[in-house]
Amino acid sequence: MSEDKGAATRMENPLSVIEEAARQVNICNACRYCEGYCAVFPAITSARTFAEADITQLANLCHNCRGCFYACQYAPPHEFELNLPKALAEVRQESWENFAFPRALGTRFQRSGAAIAVVAVLAFAVLFALARFVGGIGDSQGEGFYRVMSHTVMVSIFMPAFILPMLAMAVGLVRYWRATQPTEQASGGGRGWMNPRALAQAFHDAATMKNLSGGHGEGCNFEDEDRFSNLRRWLHQATAYGFILCFLATSSGTVMHYLLDWPAPYPFWSPPKVFGVTGGILLTGGAFGLAYLKTRADRNLGDGRAWGGEMGFVLLLGSVGLSGLLLYWLGQTPMLDVLLATHLGTVLALFLLLPYSKMAHGFYRMAALVRDAQRRFGAAG
Repeated sequence: MSEDKGAATRMENPLSVIEEAARQVNICNACRYCEGYCAVFPAITSARTFAEADITQLANLCHNCRGCFYACQYAPPHEFELNLPKALAEVRQESWENFAFPRALGTRFQRSGAAIAVVAVLAFAVLFALARFVGGIGDSQGEGFYRVMSHTVMVSIFMPAFILPMLAMAVGLVRYWRATQPTEQASGGGRGWMNPRALAQAFHDAATMKNLSGGHGEGCNFEDEDRFSNLRRWLHQATAYGFILCFLATSSGTVMHYLLDWPAPYPFWSPPKVFGVTGGILLTGGAFGLAYLKTRADRNLGDGRAWGGEMGFVLLLGSVGLSGLLLYWLGQTPMLDVLLATHLGTVLALFLLLPYSKMAHGFYRMAALVRDAQRRFGAAG
């Protein structure tokens, strides 16, 4: 088949995203040039056929580092037209939308994420600003922003706003786990989430962002095919650890307030302040850094339909960190009311959009890493 004829056939009879990804994965399985690049390729070579469950698992295991595309001898203009990063990104995006609960919200955010995020932040910020004039929400004995809105009121608003989306996320993860049950279960790999070796390996790979190292430690080609860099890996780690530290800051403040009877304000070297400031700096730098890298990367190596949603989420995440830092630094100035409303509106928008935004990828990728570790230890055992 000539190059032109192969492309024309696919244009006349377009495949579904699953079918197209399976076509490319089968070619990769025959070639095996990229076997050492990341966890996707050893997973490919461990199977002979690929059902929808296998392709969905591979798609969520892929970190979109793009090194395989730049190394591929079958990439366009070859007649095989391999673009595995794009093919898996489209499957991954479709899976997130299908697993989301409710599904309609997942689809909506991925198509109009930036606009939804902006509207949500502005709407919630205005509501919090207007709430300033409602009696009974402030604490006359409190200091700083607790005088504007008491700790109890904040907990009453944000605890449900966090727990309910997490429950929706849990529904999506259960759907993912059931949908990706492997068709060729390796011996010993069916011990579920409780395989301790698989869990330990998966958490190690997630914590170190191993699959963004390019398989050789020099990083991936996300920004430029001729440039290997660990920058994306480091920015991902900064964002993830920054978010965790910010969560620990809030959690430790709640424990100190209710269990230790130690209300705010807290000194700088207390857990809420240390975790919050450190996490805010990491979250801000990491998220805005990732947004910058997205502007430099080739959109044709991902799912272009979701670019706006992905960018909207990354900017929202960075805005949470930045608004929190500004509130900390300028909270004793006349800007307190505006900064507090902005920060609370940004955090509330992030929480409510969490199951439908790019934030979901962390949960699904963790599940994919566990599933892959089960495969490896099952095959080894």
